[in-house]
Amino acid sequence: MDTLETRELRYFLAVAEELHFGRAAERLGMAQPPLSRAIQRLERRLGVRLLDRDRRGVCLTDAGEVLLHEGRAALDATIAAARRARRAGGADDPEGSRNRLVLAVKAAGSHELLRKLLHAHAAEPDAADVEVLPSGTCDQEEMLRDGRADVALMHTPFNSLAGFDSEELLTEGQIAVLPAGHPLAAHEALSLADVGDIPDLPLARWSRHGTYPPGPGPEIHDQTQLAQLIALGRTVAVFPDSARAWLWAEHTAVPLTDAPPVVTHIVWPAHSRSLALAGLIRTATRM
Repeated sequence: MDTLETRELRYFLAVAEELHFGRAAERLGMAQPPLSRAIQRLERRLGVRLLDRDRRGVCLTDAGEVLLHEGRAALDATIAAARRARRAGGADDPEGSRNRLVLAVKAAGSHELLRKLLHAHAAEPDAADVEVLPSGTCDQEEMLRDGRADVALMHTPFNSLAGFDSEELLTEGQIAVLPAGHPLAAHEALSLADVGDIPDLPLARWSRHGTYPPGPGPEIHDQTQLAQLIALGRTVAVFPDSARAWLWAEHTAVPLTDAPPVVTHIVWPAHSRSLALAGLIRTATRM
């Protein structure tokens, strides 16, 4: 049989990710024997072995590796569809609005562009209400895939646009944000090598999927923390030029001569048929 139930996928993914039936059962909130029987039934229905079990533990077969990859994407898609359906029907809005969009943006990113977009869209007849959802540096992609957002502002080369539809909105250079009193703050321009080799100002490190890149710089959790550490002379950061909008008086922005340009895109799921979303995209592309 070539069909899979959502429940079966959840069971299999828990075991495949934990590689331990006991931990998977605990994660699912169920007893281990029913979980083991469910996986065995799934293997019989598919006609393939998904897991190898021995005294050392559990490991995935080639078929299991395929189902782990494909099944995770399929389950994410069903969760996203449910979230967007609830939002489209007004189930998540206390006022029951059926004309609402969630827009994911990088915290403090594209400030002026976002302000203009929201202002222009609000002036359109029958415009959808837009809820702006600030997120971490690279969280917008995940939020689009799992349905927490309908649309996002994303930035290449930092974000991946694979699997989405998109339109380019803005191209800009990059700047180094330094403490205002630092000697390099007096320079008219710097290079990436200059910024990466400041003994007393190590580059800040943002989390990517819960882990931080190696380096001596501080681990950054949010924009406010970063702004304070720069002002205190503890770190330096690289941003698109539009980040000037949120700089403090204790900061100085210096252009980077060799940093690649940053392109801001409006991005949405390729399969979307939302009329409310289409209206927002039309406004953005006219800008």
